[in-house]
Amino acid sequence: MSDCIFCQIAAGDIPSHTVYEDDTVTAFLDANPLIEGHTLVIPREHYQTTTELPADIGAALGRAVTRIAPAVEAAVGADASTVGVNNGPAAGQEIEHIHAHVVPRTGDDGGGAIHSIVGHPSAADDDELASVAADIETALSN
Repeated sequence: MSDCIFCQIAAGDIPSHTVYEDDTVTAFLDANPLIEGHTLVIPREHYQTTTELPADIGAALGRAVTRIAPAVEAAVGADASTVGVNNGPAAGQEIEHIHAHVVPRTGDDGGGAIHSIVGHPSAADDDELASVAADIETALSN
């Protein structure tokens, strides 16, 4: 997609601080990092969300993330990392090209757990959880 900044980075048309590339995936430092080492991992081809992402490309993206996360942690002396995907605009996705964030973390960085992204967590009981699980299973079989 010619107007997508991530497609342009993957094609080499826009410079980046690329840390990893293969035939399917590119990873580079975020231009607006949350913390030193914040890295984005993208498929080279344009897909907006996981709904569009073919399984083999998603698997390649996952393999790259599992290789890159420990390297990022080691490079910046982090204790851990948070890995996340903002899957669609309602989830905070700003660039319409699926990408995983690898955000290095330390115990004193002031950040929260992944559970802190929602202001009012669900208080679902076991019956509600069972109902949602059944709905997800139904959606998976369609």
